[in-house]
Amino acid sequence: MQARIQQARQLRGEIAVPGDKSISHRALILGAVAEGRTVVHGLSPAADCASTIRSLQALGLEIALPEKNTAVVNGKGLRGLAESADVLDAGNSGTTTRLLAGLLAGQPFFTVITGDDSLRSRPVDRIVKPLAQMGATILGRREGRFLPLAIRGGNLKPIRYSLPVASAQVKSCILLAGMYAEGDTVVEELEPTRDHTERMLKAMDVPLKQKGKHITVRGGWAPQAANIVVPGDASSAAFFLVAAATVPNSAVTVTNVGINPTRIGFISTLKEMGAELQMENERLENGEPVADITCRTSSLRGITLEGDIIPSLVDELPIIAVAATQANGAMIVRNAAELRVKESDRIDAIVTELSRLGAKIEATPDGFVVEGPTPLRGAGCQSYRDHRIAMSLAVAGLVAKGDTVVDDAECVDISFPGFFDLLESVRRGV
Repeated sequence: MQARIQQARQLRGEIAVPGDKSISHRALILGAVAEGRTVVHGLSPAADCASTIRSLQALGLEIALPEKNTAVVNGKGLRGLAESADVLDAGNSGTTTRLLAGLLAGQPFFTVITGDDSLRSRPVDRIVKPLAQMGATILGRREGRFLPLAIRGGNLKPIRYSLPVASAQVKSCILLAGMYAEGDTVVEELEPTRDHTERMLKAMDVPLKQKGKHITVRGGWAPQAANIVVPGDASSAAFFLVAAATVPNSAVTVTNVGINPTRIGFISTLKEMGAELQMENERLENGEPVADITCRTSSLRGITLEGDIIPSLVDELPIIAVAATQANGAMIVRNAAELRVKESDRIDAIVTELSRLGAKIEATPDGFVVEGPTPLRGAGCQSYRDHRIAMSLAVAGLVAKGDTVVDDAECVDISFPGFFDLLESVRRGV
C-alpha cells in the first residue's frame, strides 16, 4: 500500500489514540498466569498485540474479545500453561518474543518461538544469557543470537543480573522468569527504562521491591486477576503532537494519554525545543498516570540529546528528527545506537528518507545531526516496513511542499491501525 500525503495548511481537533501497546502486552501476559479472570479495557488494536493473543491461545489460554478494544483473559495461574502443538509466531513483535520467553523459561515443556523476516534479524541474545543463567535451556540460530528460539524451561533459580544495556524488554523478561524461581530475583538497571511491568506486577499483588537501581521480584506468587484500563499510547500521540507543533495554525488535543515518567522523554524534549504543550486532567489509572495533552504551532529550536534521556524516548527519535527539520539551529542526537537494531536500522532509515525530502541530516554511529530549519519538498519515500519510520515520514509530508508518497505504508498497522484516517481527520478539523 502507498500512502499519499499532501501539505497541510493547518491541523485541528481532539482525538484519541489507540491503547498503549506496551501496557496491553503486559496486561495480556500477566492476565494469562493470574488467578482468575482479567478484563483489559482499551486494549491496543496493534498487530503486535494480536501476536501476543494468538501465542497465548496456542499455550492453552482462553481469551475472549467481546467488543472492540476489550479482552477477557481467563487466567490459569503460574503453572497452568500447556505445551503448544505448533511453533509460536510473534510476527513483528519483539515485546511478544521477549516477554513470553520469560514466562516460557519457567514452564516444564518445550516451545519454539519465531517471527517475521524483520524479527528474525533482530538479536535476542540479551535475554538468552540471563535465562540460561536461571536454568532454562534455550537454543537459537547463530549460537542463540537470533530466532527461532527453542526453549525448554522449568526449575529456575533466582539470579542477580546487571543489565548491560538499558532495555525494558530484557528487564521485564527476567522479572517474569523470576516469578518461577525459588527466592528473590534482582535486576540492576544502569539507566531507568519503562516500568510498566513493575507497576502492573504491583497492581496485581506480586511481591516486588524497588530500591535505587535494583528491582527485586519474589518467586512463587501468581498475579491476581484485575480490571485493567489501558491508557492511550504515548508513542502514538507523539506523531500528532509533533505534527501540531510544525504545521502552521494548528492546535491538536490528544485525550487519555499515558504519561508514565519513563515514557515521556519526548514531552520534556519537545518542551525544551520550545513546543507549546499543555497537560490537563491528570489522574491515575491502575497505577499509571494519564492526562490530556494539547500542542499548538510552535517556534522550535535544535537541542542536544544524549545520556540518560535517550532510553525514555528511543521510539520517538525518528519523529523528533522530523521536528528538528523545522527547528532553528542544530539538533544533535547521541548514545542512540539501539536505533540500529529496531524493526529497521532507524538511524539510516530516517536519515536517508528525510534527505529525500530535502532535510539537512547526517547519520553518526550512534545517532544523527539535523540542521534546521529547512523547507521540505514532497518525494517518494520508503518505509522499510517499519511502522515508526512510515508514520514519521507521513508527518514530514504534512510540512513538505507538494505530495509525499510512502511505500509499504500498511506497516503502520503493527502499532497504529487507523493512523492515516486519524491524520486526515485533524487535517480536515473534524
